[in-house]
Parts: sequence; C-alpha cells; structure tokens
Amino acid sequence: MLIQIMNLLLQVLVSIVAGACLLRCYLQWLAFNLGSGQSRTIGAYVLPLTNWIVIPLRRLIPSIRRFDVASFLAAYLLVAGKTAILLLLSGADLSNLSWLLLALIDLADLMLSGLVGIVFASVLLSWIGAGSQIQYLVSLLVEPLLAPIRKTLPSFGALDLSPLALLLILQVLQIVVGNLR
Repeated sequence: MLIQIMNLLLQVLVSIVAGACLLRCYLQWLAFNLGSGQSRTIGAYVLPLTNWIVIPLRRLIPSIRRFDVASFLAAYLLVAGKTAILLLLSGADLSNLSWLLLALIDLADLMLSGLVGIVFASVLLSWIGAGSQIQYLVSLLVEPLLAPIRKTLPSFGALDLSPLALLLILQVLQIVVGNLR
C-alpha cells in the first residue's frame, strides 16, 4: 500500500515537473520566446516549474541548435529519480543499470501522453474557444505535428481528420512503448 501511495504521489509530481521540462524543450525547438509576446502566458507557468533544475544543467550542457538539451536531460533525471525511488521501495537492486532504460521508456510514455493531451486540447478549443489566446497557443504547438499528416491525407472539405490520424499514430506508439516496458 505504501508503494502504491508513493507511486501515485511521485507520478503526479514528476509528470507535472518533467512534463513542464519537456514542454520547455519543445517550445525552444519551435523558437518560442517564453519571456514575451503570445507565449508569455505559458512562460509564466513553465519557467518557475523548471528553472530550478534547468538553469544549473544549462551551465554544464549547452543547447544543440534549437534542441534544449538541459530541459530534456532535466526531464529524464526527474523520471529516473522517480524510477529509482520506486524500485528501491519495492526492494529491487539498482546495480543492474536496466532501470535507466526503464526510465527512458517512462520518459517516452510521458512525452506521448503529453502530445495526446495537447491534441485533445487543440480539438476541444477549436470547438469551444475559437479565437482565444490559449486556442491560438495550443494550435501553434500542434500545427507542426499536423502539417505533414494534412499533406498526406486526402481533403474532406471542411472536415479535418488530421487530429484523429495523429491521435491514432500516438496511440500506436504508446502501445509500442508499453510493450517495451
């Protein structure tokens, strides 16, 4: 029971902070300026959640072009820490380094879950929040993922099936990642 409670608490905490680190990495990839403009609103949430771990890592590890290595590594370290704590609580031995691979698989699952959430938010906001600032921001996050799908799918007039296709792709990837675990 204690392990289940710790798993829940760690899962929620790590998902929020590591997810924010991954979002920060993705936003840098998209060349968002988190300090001003349209993305200022999201920067007000992402930066306080992630600065404590990303800034010290950034002093050691620079970005590679648009890829924010420090934010990605911060997310991985958080997930690896959660994995190590849960394995230690269950009595597992950490001398075998396979737990690091398990943490990488958990990070991939977190990324895919976050992408599914963003796609769902984009679809919902396109129906109920059309024209709002948050809908604009979410669509900017999803558009780079939907554009290649829109190019390959046939046109159905006003009906856009690209979010559905992207969700199917993401769910297939989640099945693959789940089986790797």
